[in-house]
Amino acid sequence: MSLFRCGKMGVLAWSAWMLGAPSAGAQEFPVTVQHAFGTTTVSAQPDRVATVAWANHEVPLALGIVPVGFARANFGDDDGDGLLPWVAERLDELGAEAPPLFDEGDGIDFEAVAAIRPDIILAAYSGLDRAEYDTLSKIAPVIPYRDGPWSTGWREMIRLNATGLGRAEEGEALIADIEAQIAETVAQVPELQGKRAMFLTHLDVRDLSVVRFYSANDTRVRFLADLGLRSPRAVEEATAPGSYSGEISAERLDVFEDVDIVVTYGGQALFDRLRQNLLMSRMGTVEDGAVVLLGNDPVGTAANPTPLSIPWVLEDYVADLADAARKSE
Repeated sequence: MSLFRCGKMGVLAWSAWMLGAPSAGAQEFPVTVQHAFGTTTVSAQPDRVATVAWANHEVPLALGIVPVGFARANFGDDDGDGLLPWVAERLDELGAEAPPLFDEGDGIDFEAVAAIRPDIILAAYSGLDRAEYDTLSKIAPVIPYRDGPWSTGWREMIRLNATGLGRAEEGEALIADIEAQIAETVAQVPELQGKRAMFLTHLDVRDLSVVRFYSANDTRVRFLADLGLRSPRAVEEATAPGSYSGEISAERLDVFEDVDIVVTYGGQALFDRLRQNLLMSRMGTVEDGAVVLLGNDPVGTAANPTPLSIPWVLEDYVADLADAARKSE
């Protein structure tokens, strides 16, 4: 399955418009942003922008700003250069080299962040705790999440980070452009209308006695909702405040009778094991083959939507979901 044949003209056309647009609507400084740890005040237009954690750098890049440092990709990086393909292409469009990349395999590299002397640190989509936020705040003003760790959707990621940059209006324009691309693409695929989809977590083929899945609080499931898909009853019941996953014994597969499409990480070998399992093979979507399999590559990475990845995956992701939907009929 390849998700990279889809056109990117929507975001490129928006970028061309944005880069040539007047800055009359820019925010005035100081700017104050409310978030989970209190408030952050940015006193002046930041020049040196750093980001930590996953995908926050895509917001300034989409707005035509090249960060002075951001996190190295640690998932889905096929060529090992630390850049996901949509990020590498955006840098090329801006005529920029990759800046220093922070290795966050063992957590945030505070020394590396401090070494690039940022004016602001964007972290709207992150898992920062209070101690990490306080440490980063000694380096520069920090824009963290508003509600909880790893809970920030792509729209809120754009809004928070763009506001900290003094580009709130441009952030809203970017959101509107992406939403228009989604609406246009979904309108061409009636097979998805009324379908219910669930996103299973990484399955352990050594133990298929429990079915684990993401709740509607997770950004992957929220992306399915963006594409017009509804959550089945089991997912809705697991979606309590602060809960991002649920699990049900495979002996209770009857609770998944309203599931039309399953999305999960894995390849054909995993699907074969599911069909061979006495319990999982009874799940309607497995029996029908109404399953979208994602790999540990840019394809699987982009199922967790970000500002630059959505245009890359949209048409083909929707096509794969529609193919699974047809199999469930």
